[in-house]
This record gives sequence, C-alpha cells and structure tokens, in this order.
Amino acid sequence: MIERSPVRHLSVRHLSVRHLSALACALALGGCMSFIPAYERPAAPVAAAYAPELMPEGAGGTAAADIEWQRYFSDPRLKRLIEVALQNNRDLRVAVLTIEQARAAYQVKRADELPTLGGGVTAQRQPGAKGSLVNTYAVGLLVTGYELDLFGRVRSLSQAALSQYLATEEARKTVQIALVAAVANAYIGLLADDETLRVTRDALATRDNSSKLTKLKFDHGVSSELDYAQAEQLLAGARATLAQSQRQRLQDENALLLLLGQALPPDLPAPLAMGAQQAIADLPAGLPSELLTRRPDVRAAEQQLLAANANIGAARAAFFPRIALTANAGTASGELSGLFKSGSFALTGTATLLQPIFDAGRNQANLDVAKVNKEIVIAQYEKAIQSAFREVADSLAGRAALGEQLRALTAQTNAAQAAFKLADLRYRNGAASYFDVLDAQRSLFAAQLATVQTQTLQVQNGVTLYKVLGGGWTEPTAQPN
Repeated sequence: MIERSPVRHLSVRHLSVRHLSALACALALGGCMSFIPAYERPAAPVAAAYAPELMPEGAGGTAAADIEWQRYFSDPRLKRLIEVALQNNRDLRVAVLTIEQARAAYQVKRADELPTLGGGVTAQRQPGAKGSLVNTYAVGLLVTGYELDLFGRVRSLSQAALSQYLATEEARKTVQIALVAAVANAYIGLLADDETLRVTRDALATRDNSSKLTKLKFDHGVSSELDYAQAEQLLAGARATLAQSQRQRLQDENALLLLLGQALPPDLPAPLAMGAQQAIADLPAGLPSELLTRRPDVRAAEQQLLAANANIGAARAAFFPRIALTANAGTASGELSGLFKSGSFALTGTATLLQPIFDAGRNQANLDVAKVNKEIVIAQYEKAIQSAFREVADSLAGRAALGEQLRALTAQTNAAQAAFKLADLRYRNGAASYFDVLDAQRSLFAAQLATVQTQTLQVQNGVTLYKVLGGGWTEPTAQPN
C-alpha cells in the first residue's frame, strides 16, 4: 500500500494574531459538518390495525406499558417472587452489566471529541554548531494527537456508540419484561400443577373405592371378573397420572427456582387460588404503530439502526483530510537550572494534515460494509415489528376465545359430574353395568383436567398479553409527601 500524507508543521510560539484567529475559527467549526445520512424511520411492514374480531367493544383504559407489574398482579405471593427474581436473576444481571459496558464504551468515544491534556517532561540532546551537543529541557502541559473533527468522523463514531448504549438500556427493559412474565407464568403453572394433583387424587380415591366395591361384588359372584379387571385398569391409570403430575410439578418448581436465582424464600405469603388470580382485564391493544414506542425490544432495534446510520457518516468522513493538533505550553531551557527562570515560558504547536491518496480501496470497502450493515439492521428492525405484531395478535385471539372455551368446559365438567353420580348410583343398585361407571369416570376426569388446563391458559394468556404490549418494566412513581 502506498499512502502519501502531506504534513505541515507550524510553530505556535511565533504565531501572529491572524494565525491564532484562524486556528480558533477552525476549532469552532470543527464538528459542524456531518456526513451522517438523514434518518427516516422505515414504514412498519404490518397491517394498520388488528383484526376487528380481536378487539372488544369499548376497550379502553391505561396502556399496558404504563401499568406497573405491582399493580397488574394481585397475588402477594407472586409479587414477592417477582421481587426476588429481579434482584437475583442472572440474565437480568448480565443485561445490567452490559449497559455499564456500553456506557463506558460511549464515554471512550465521547472523550475523543475533546483534547486530552497531560503533563510532560522532556530532555533532548541534538548536534549543534561545530560538532557540539545542545541540551534542551522542557516542562509543561501537553495536548497530543487531538483530531480536529472538521468532517464529523469522530462525532459520528460517538453518535454510534451513544445509540449502542441506548439500545442496551432498552434491551435491559426487554429482559425485565420477559423475566416478570416468565416468573408469573411459571408460578401459575405451579398452581395448575397443584390443581391437577388435587383432581388426580380425587379421581384416584374414587377409582379406589370403585375397585374395592367391584372386588367385593366379584368375590360374592355379583359382578364378573371383567368388571374387576377394568376397575383395576382404571385405578392403575390414575396412579400413573398422579406420578406424572408429581414429576411435572417438581420440574416446574425447578424452572421457577432458576428464574428466581435462589431457593424459595421461607417468608412467602399464602398463595391465591387459580380462580382468584385476577389481573387487569381488557388491556387496550391500541394500534400496531404504537408498538414502535411501547415495546423496548422494538426501540432497541431502532437504536441499532441509528448506530448503523451513524457508522455510514464515519465511513464517508474517512475520505476527507484529517487534521491532528499537538501543543505544548510550559517552560524550556538549555539547562535544568533555568527551567523556571523568568523568560523561559514557551508555547509550541504542530498541526498535521493527512489526506488519503491511495489506500487500495479500503475507505470505499468500509463505506460499503457500513451500508450493507444498515440494510441488515433495517431487516432486523422490520422483523422485530412483525414479531411484535404477531405476538399481540396471538394474545388477543387467546383473550377472545379462551373465555368462551372455559365456560363450555366448565359446563361439560358439571354435566360429567352429574352423569358419574347417576351412573355410580345405578351400578350400586344393580340397574346399570360397570361399563357405564367406567365411561362416566373417564369422561369426568378428562373434563376436569381440560378445565384446569384451559383456566391456566387463560390466566397465562393475560400475562403474555401484558408482556407483548410492553408492560412489566416501569416502576411505581414515588408518592409526594
């Protein structure tokens, strides 16, 4: 690579007022020019509104992003678990540390916009007249290698670092939102496991009584061996379901502990039942365009786009000259004893101009890379919007359908309960076969489990809707005294 750098050195010690004025103007103009492209937010690649059938009539109220999680959830035990997770979860801790890292990186780039001032001591010996050696000693304040940012290269890099820092802050909010929702859903899953265990134990007790009754009838020749075998089969199935439910609960508890980052606190409040898990209903979904300002993950993607846009400005500025300033203000003397004597003050400076002439296409390649990176980030930004739209639409569909599904399953469970009681009564009185009892038991147990599952999905869907609408990262505002 061949690169020529026309350099001009200028001693500031003997500068005229005109030269100083010109230098001051150049410093004032430094950073006024910028090659960062004008930013335009890409159009959201989604529909202008959600499907009308997903929006309840008269829906309104406070947006999810403006509702603190302490106010959204009503279970005091769940609130305590969320507090523990926010203090100890390792993913959130990494997100916070990433913010500190990005803040420090931004401070480094920001510092490049200002001169660096330091103290220096130099001693120099060089050939003088008639072969003698001349000593020069200097003590003073130094400004070394300060780039006069006439074309905005340094400022563009600083702007990119700032956007990266802001993106990490939004990413932390995204992690907190996901953590709050994950803890809530894991907790609701544990409540569902407990309800499933209760239903399974009740079914096991009922089938155990039926098995004992069938065995008694078989011993007295009233029922057949087939009835007894079917009763034992149904009883064994209930035991297997109970063991599976116990295993599932242990696994769900382990998942919750991972989110908490510690063991369950011993001072947890008593939990509320599944049916008492009331959250704010009918959260207003608003318009898809509102996700651009409500969801931290979308805002983080836009900050990454701003950073890529600023990097293009830095790559463009690299085509233009760079001016570096070096200055020294202090005392100078040919002898150490004369450093601080009257008349030893010295002010020197050097200005270096570097104009790229031949760089084998490096600057153009860097500009091409910056432009391609921006196109990649635009696609990622649009994908974040599309994902957010899909998540909200899915949750709205769940809100519209799960309530009706739960009402139907509740009615089915009540009917199955009545049918089982009648079948069991008829069998005990010899008016029906044991097949009717077995069929009624299976139907009742399946309906009960389906009801528990649907009720769990309904509550968890409310948590998910709160999450995908951007709720969960705001904190309660302090009340005035």
